[in-house]
Amino acid sequence: MNLSHVFTNQTWLLATSNKGKTLEIESILAPFNLQFENLQQLRIGSPDENGLTFIENALIKAQNGAKHSGLPTLADDSGLVVEDLDGAPGIYSSRYAHDEATDAENIQHLIHQLQSRGLERAKAHFHCTLVWCRHAKDPDPIIAQARWFGEVITNPNGQEGFGYDPVFWVPEQQCTAAQLSKVIKNKISHRGQALSILLNELREVSKRG
Repeated sequence: MNLSHVFTNQTWLLATSNKGKTLEIESILAPFNLQFENLQQLRIGSPDENGLTFIENALIKAQNGAKHSGLPTLADDSGLVVEDLDGAPGIYSSRYAHDEATDAENIQHLIHQLQSRGLERAKAHFHCTLVWCRHAKDPDPIIAQARWFGEVITNPNGQEGFGYDPVFWVPEQQCTAAQLSKVIKNKISHRGQALSILLNELREVSKRG
């Protein structure tokens, strides 16, 4: 897919303060002719994510970023959904243990929740919602969503990735997400899938415009 003509000399704001997400998005979009700014560089504060769904929170972040930067903005709201935990941690994935939780603390809290229910593994999926808006008042932002299905386990393994990757088992690869190479993960992950959908949507928009 050649979209270089669409993105010529464009600068986007990545409306996330999560370093892991930023690195993955920039890595996947590296082949395209884009420049990126982030919230820290532009001294833009994170908005109150008071939505009840991934899509609501992604919209909040995209609109806030575009408003304060004046740039086309890409926002990501994603998390882990565990069926046997009624969908938890869900939209609270980054603050599952507590508001300032580290990845390790969130993983340990997840393991505790599973073990308290007598579970050593459970069906789960990673969800990613991406929202791209041209400006803060964009009435028709591009929205892309994807899911990465697997299981959560109580024995963390692997050094790659971030977040819950060490306890997310990928059946097709017979390893955790944290044991995958960056190249493979970017191709099959929820974020990689969602970015592919987003780029296809941008290609269609460029054809019409």
